[in-house]
Amino acid sequence: MVRPSCPRAVPMTAGVLLALALTGCSLFGRAEGSTTPDQPGGSPSAATGRPVSLVQKLGPDGSPRTLEVDPGGRWQCRDCAGDGVDSTGQLTPEQTHRLQRMLDDPALTRETDEVRRYKQGCVGALTSTLLIPPGLTITTQDCPGEERPPVAYQILLLLTQATPAEDKEKG
Repeated sequence: MVRPSCPRAVPMTAGVLLALALTGCSLFGRAEGSTTPDQPGGSPSAATGRPVSLVQKLGPDGSPRTLEVDPGGRWQCRDCAGDGVDSTGQLTPEQTHRLQRMLDDPALTRETDEVRRYKQGCVGALTSTLLIPPGLTITTQDCPGEERPPVAYQILLLLTQATPAEDKEKG
């Protein structure tokens, strides 16, 4: 049987991804045993920066991996490496500064799913959604020919390279 050249898209709306990211209590401020101290100097304070969430799912049956980074660079991840393990950590001051610079880039408003009229085009691909308050949602998929919004893609690269946000099943 010949597969169609344009497979049906997996119905995963931004609202579903947002609900996955926000399920249960917030990852920040309420995590049991959270002992990461605030970093004096170098890192933006919670009052001056922006948080960001990354939700990834591999194919229609994959479990979602969620990563949340607060404005000071502290991150917390659920099932981040696709192995069921939750982890926490801290971006370096340089990574935090770079992330905050990108989150403040006005170009992000032109990269949202709504502006791009984004529709998922691949079945079985890794879908990554950035959720940036107050209401920016930017989704990409790892499939041939997929548009990569420049600023959002750099944020995605920084987050996946600085944290264990990588699927161990793939490597």
